[in-house]
Amino acid sequence: MLSLFITIRALDIIDILLVAFLLYQLYRLVKGTGVISIVGGVAALYVLWLIVRLLNMELLSSILGQVLGVGVIALIVVFQPEIRKFLLLLGNRYMKNNLRSLDNLLRRKRSTQSTTVNVTAITQACINMSVTQTGALIAIARSSNLQEYAETGDIIDAQTSSRLLENLFFKNSPLHDGAVIIIGSRVHAARCVLPISENLELPPHYGMRHKSAIGLSEVSDALVVLVSEETGKISVAADGKIKYGLNPNKLADYLLARLDR
Repeated sequence: MLSLFITIRALDIIDILLVAFLLYQLYRLVKGTGVISIVGGVAALYVLWLIVRLLNMELLSSILGQVLGVGVIALIVVFQPEIRKFLLLLGNRYMKNNLRSLDNLLRRKRSTQSTTVNVTAITQACINMSVTQTGALIAIARSSNLQEYAETGDIIDAQTSSRLLENLFFKNSPLHDGAVIIIGSRVHAARCVLPISENLELPPHYGMRHKSAIGLSEVSDALVVLVSEETGKISVAADGKIKYGLNPNKLADYLLARLDR
């Protein structure tokens, strides 16, 4: 006698959870962008193909199958930036702690970013630039070294100080346009180009600095501090989100707390 119950193994539950996790991360990646409409269209086409197959419509099923087969390759080409962003998201958010544990296991002697980054100098420079409404964009590297973005600007490699940062973002400075990248205790590069966030749900009052800060935080674990040229407000972007209008007196504590993670 055939069993009327479906046997569910532990591996089946793990399989379902993993698929749900990947689909959730994919949704977070494309949410708020134009890509989600394309993904919806592809999903609808796939459902149509399944229905056609169930109805044994051989000709239409064959045509849709060929379209979907070629479409997978086309999607990989078209969505190459999004696929790269998705893999970076997984690597930066879920492998960072494991790699840090491996470093400790191998007993590598290296100082943490929270002890080498001159948070005091960064905070003081941002407070001063906030008063004068000088626009600024400062990316602080963590486990991602941001070298590919540093190469879009000019390498500085100087000790971090508030005077240096204020001079770099002074409106008549040739290096003021773009972002400054800080690695450890040093200003690594200036006039750098950062990726722009494609999130369509961002508030309309966010300018290019805000979108650049969010964009970099979406593809790396960097902290991005920015000062608005229009309002003088200080904000910090991390993990694809931005803390807008941060109290200048709490900026140092906020940065130290994030760098310790």
